[in-house]
Amino acid sequence: MNNMQALGLDIGGTKIEAQIFHAGWGIHATRRIETPRDYTALLVAIADLVAWADSTAGRALPVGIGAAGLINPADGTALTANLAATGRPLPADIMTAVGRPVTYLNDCRALTLSEAVFGAGRPHRSVMALILGTGVGGGIAIDGHLLNGPTQTGGEFGHIAASAQLVIRHNLPVVACGCGRVGCIETLISGPGLTRIGNVTTGRALGPPALIAARSKDAGAQAAWDIWCALTADLIRTLILTVDPGCIILGGGLSNVADVVPDLQAAVAKAQFAGFAVPPIVLASGGDTSGARGAAYAATKGVT
Repeated sequence: MNNMQALGLDIGGTKIEAQIFHAGWGIHATRRIETPRDYTALLVAIADLVAWADSTAGRALPVGIGAAGLINPADGTALTANLAATGRPLPADIMTAVGRPVTYLNDCRALTLSEAVFGAGRPHRSVMALILGTGVGGGIAIDGHLLNGPTQTGGEFGHIAASAQLVIRHNLPVVACGCGRVGCIETLISGPGLTRIGNVTTGRALGPPALIAARSKDAGAQAAWDIWCALTADLIRTLILTVDPGCIILGGGLSNVADVVPDLQAAVAKAQFAGFAVPPIVLASGGDTSGARGAAYAATKGVT
């Protein structure tokens, strides 16, 4: 019992993953529940998971939470498309519900920290993570510490504008983003974004799994993937020009596509200045544990 280190909660739009980590940062116990659609029920569910972890450990564990969306540092309120919490003081209400302080991180930043300290980023001083799923986000870690700033919006890579020349070249739609802006790169390289590209190249509304499966026998599906790689590579090139990280770690559902790493590595090399190298692109090694582990680790280090 005494070797249990911390509790990590990975709170997404469909599930909450609770993981208790032991002193070696392996998983001691885990629970997964559906994410409640009601705000009050969400707080109750989180409190219940914390109570389960405390009971399992025989003591009050440090609690780290990685959750989708942003917290406005000016007033502590959440901005999130996936949780029933926008406009609510979510971190403060969680602390009231569980009866003690918790550490709260964006889920992409939690994965970044986990991979920098424990995972694929360990050999590198500077680590950038890019999460490609229902949304697009990421984070930056230097020497095993998250790079944070006063606005707490660093890592919202999905809300960089899509390349105008690529959008025009491929006749892609310019779409309103959930953030309130128009033409964010997330609208084209997220899972729903890949479907939008496929609508243009195939004339059919194929979800990402069907579109990816059809690449070998459907020229339109292959064209959609090539355009997706070009757009994603353009974003990665922008990030390289800004930060020049030691490595770029991919996470999220689209990182599971076969050949995504070599395809993106080739596309980024093509987008890069002629003759200049690009950082290695690698997959997150922690899988489903990475976000929860990063949040739990942050709780033991007082990271905010």
